[in-house]
Amino acid sequence: MNGDLFADVDRRPWAERLGPGSLILRGFALAEAPVLQAGIAAVTAAAPLRRMQTPGGFTMSVAMSNCGDLGWVSDASGYRYAAADPQNGAPWPAMPPGFHELAGDAAQQAGFAGFAPDACLINRYEPGARMSLHQDRDERDLTQPIVSVSLGLPATFLFGGLRRAEPTQRLVLQHGDVLVWGGPDRLRYHGVLALKPGAHPAVGAYRFNLTFRRAR
Repeated sequence: MNGDLFADVDRRPWAERLGPGSLILRGFALAEAPVLQAGIAAVTAAAPLRRMQTPGGFTMSVAMSNCGDLGWVSDASGYRYAAADPQNGAPWPAMPPGFHELAGDAAQQAGFAGFAPDACLINRYEPGARMSLHQDRDERDLTQPIVSVSLGLPATFLFGGLRRAEPTQRLVLQHGDVLVWGGPDRLRYHGVLALKPGAHPAVGAYRFNLTFRRAR
């Protein structure tokens, strides 16, 4: 695995259409990856990663934080966006330089011009961490796309249909890949299989995922 990961620098960006409103931009964020990683470090120093509780009382396997005007939170009260970090009452850190631009550029490539995210979820996967099949529907304006950036270890992303029972595609997302979905694909179910152990030269034994959204 490690030999393949060192080949990241040799990858050439290309696009893979999944549906009328969904696109994988392979290698799109490779050049910006060091800046994104520095931004993650700055944000999580101010708003540390944590494993949130679901409304049902379960602890998520993925560690999370947020930056931007709003952050996504989960606890016994439910799923929602909040302007302050519930751990300390402080506003979420601003999005670091380069975050807005990358998200807007990727959305435009997928046909969604003018995307201006006000929330960025930072997810850290360690081996065994996973994300169950779900829809992103806590945002007020569902005409705005989701932009998801992968950094670090490769992960198997599940991309389903508009109903949970529909079949899912298995997509391997690698360091620097960006997935955009919106329009008729905006409410497609999606998830991530349990992360396999490994070591990425830039990120180590983790996968980081930046998910940009227009929450309000």
